[in-house]
Amino acid sequence: MTDWIQRWSEGKIGWHSESINESLIKHIDCLGLSTGETVFVPLCGKSKDMIHFMQEGFKVIGVEISELGAKQFFDENCISYSVKELENFVVYYNNKISIYCGDFFNLSSSMMDSIDATYDRASLIALPADLRQKYANHLYSIIPNGSSILLLTINYPQSQMTGPPFAVNNDEVKLLYSEGFDCQLLECIDDGDIEPKFLQAGVEFFQTATYCLRKNREING
Repeated sequence: MTDWIQRWSEGKIGWHSESINESLIKHIDCLGLSTGETVFVPLCGKSKDMIHFMQEGFKVIGVEISELGAKQFFDENCISYSVKELENFVVYYNNKISIYCGDFFNLSSSMMDSIDATYDRASLIALPADLRQKYANHLYSIIPNGSSILLLTINYPQSQMTGPPFAVNNDEVKLLYSEGFDCQLLECIDDGDIEPKFLQAGVEFFQTATYCLRKNREING
């Protein structure tokens, strides 16, 4: 995770987008949120998608390894905030949004007991293969039963380019969330509008996929 802190300090945040994600706008209803409910955004950075949730009348809890990312989110969007310490985290917050600065894997279920849904746009695909199952298992352990996840992934020939963001195909998503989740593929698009760095790498194909997951039971064993 220290690599991400260095990326923030050097301004190497090519994953950040200044626009709201179109898949979020299109599929937000799958989260089943009502006005005033709370959505969790893991590895949130300073994502503009959090602004969209607040504009739609929802509260947000994010987690981000870099305090710089959290501070930039509030400052760049002219949002007032306070700062406090909570267990292993420094929390930037107001009455609509809280960003926990620290390690995602230090989050506990008690910290997340108020969330109603999760939005993962750039969290799973930010992690190398050896961390993705650990991530999925920990997410399962901290979110409430019955809550939904809107998951966005990308897929391309991993051998033709190194991540992040990493390629995560449909088979891997099914494997990662095979226990404890219902998983529905909402959309898979062969994206002709390939980002410049993927074009430069000469990838043979580039796909985006959107999933709706629901935590439905206890994992056996």
